[in-house]
Amino acid sequence: KKKLKISGRELVSVPPEVFGLDQLQVLEMSPERESCLKYQLELLPREISHLQNLTCLYVDSNNLKKIPAEIGTLSHLERLTLSNNSLSSLPPEMGALQKLHSLHLANNSLTEVPPALCQLRSLTFLDVSDNKICTIPSSIRHLEKLETLLLVFNSLESLPEDVCLLRNLCTLWLGNNRLQSLPASFGELVNLDWGYNYCSCNFEGNPLESPPPEVCSRGPREIRDYFLSFHR
Repeated sequence: KKKLKISGRELVSVPPEVFGLDQLQVLEMSPERESCLKYQLELLPREISHLQNLTCLYVDSNNLKKIPAEIGTLSHLERLTLSNNSLSSLPPEMGALQKLHSLHLANNSLTEVPPALCQLRSLTFLDVSDNKICTIPSSIRHLEKLETLLLVFNSLESLPEDVCLLRNLCTLWLGNNRLQSLPASFGELVNLDWGYNYCSCNFEGNPLESPPPEVCSRGPREIRDYFLSFHR
């Protein structure tokens, strides 16, 4: 793959020469995860549309406030990381990224799961942790291939029944929200791992009943043991 990594704590803009690399497949403009650094890139230029062969775009830990509509023209994009920025919204054109399977949006200022994201039928991984999200659109049910959904540290007060239609979910983190109950059909998410060695479903930090009767009545037997164990 043709890959370019641009680094430096003084990074504030994308060198215009980059947009002439029309065969580029991987563009990385993020500090190493272990470094705790943050770059200062505030704007992803509209010229990003020139990189039509991009499959991976990494722009974590910058100071992005807006994503241009032209992001929707990157039809080959499979992985997009935008965590640790200052995003409060996303352009509806992102719904055109039909090859996207991994999207990282943790630690921004989003107040909702943007409806456009629910059009991403190939999405298998979605991380919207540590935002200000208080609602999830019912259209999330369209993400039929979704396997991982991370929603920890938000402001969710309820979980729509539509989430329970995501039958391929293997990992669902809901910790540190404001959930008092779960949908009655929650137990139908049978691919969640309820084992003791690795729990793929996280609820800690919510004012949930112990155990939620509407879940235990329909879900796997392991659900009751799980809730009883973490409320001891």
